[in-house]
Amino acid sequence: MSIIEIIVLALIQGLTEFLPISSSAHLILPSQILGWHDQGLAFDVAVHVGSLAAVVIYFRKEVKTILAAMLRQLTNKTSSADAKLGWLVALATIPALLFGLAFKDIIEVYARSTAVIATTTIVFGLLLWWADAKAKQTLSMNLLSWQKALIIGIAQAIAMIPGTSRSGITITAGLLLGLSRSEAAKFSFLMSIPIILIAGSYQTLKLATGTELVDWNAIIWGTSLSFVSAYACIYFFLSVIEKMGMLPFVVYRLILGGILIALMF
Repeated sequence: MSIIEIIVLALIQGLTEFLPISSSAHLILPSQILGWHDQGLAFDVAVHVGSLAAVVIYFRKEVKTILAAMLRQLTNKTSSADAKLGWLVALATIPALLFGLAFKDIIEVYARSTAVIATTTIVFGLLLWWADAKAKQTLSMNLLSWQKALIIGIAQAIAMIPGTSRSGITITAGLLLGLSRSEAAKFSFLMSIPIILIAGSYQTLKLATGTELVDWNAIIWGTSLSFVSAYACIYFFLSVIEKMGMLPFVVYRLILGGILIALMF
């Protein structure tokens, strides 16, 4: 990988991992427009490590509080709102794990086409707009029931289809279930921690047992740039989401989907 490829792909991964605009839709553009090859498993692991570090550090207080509360509940049987939130995040992770185990290979073979990504980018973008416009947006994530957390988890599982956007569809589900914009986004970000950790661990295992050569220059730059861009993205998104709403991201998705359709022809 050239330094330009490293910089562009790492920034794309960091910025699009947490914005509701689909990382897969963006990562397909360099290959379609510039003819770049797949970045490889090692680089994929690196940028996911950077994204994971960004969300954990940004929410470090919440993560520490939630884990401590869950541990207290397990040892002292002392329940709390923080412990409940932690178990809800864990519950919401299960559908994606099951969906991944069952359909990962099928999705890799049949759903990574430009046509699929363009379609899901547009369709789920419109669904995000509808949810943002029609939802009540009154609940905090501490008031979620296990049923609602599970529904958001099922939405996260659907995001395995390229172009859907993990953050986009989980925020959409959260809005439709009554969460405010900022609370839906925060719950989505907390949900990303276990799923990125599990996916990154799986990729690391594949890398360790495979024969792919590791470009350490790409690894270091990829991890660093994805961390910085992901952290900045989370800060920006949570700062403006209540004022700006989802419409700018919806419009962006429609334009992006249109560009992908144009590239097909």
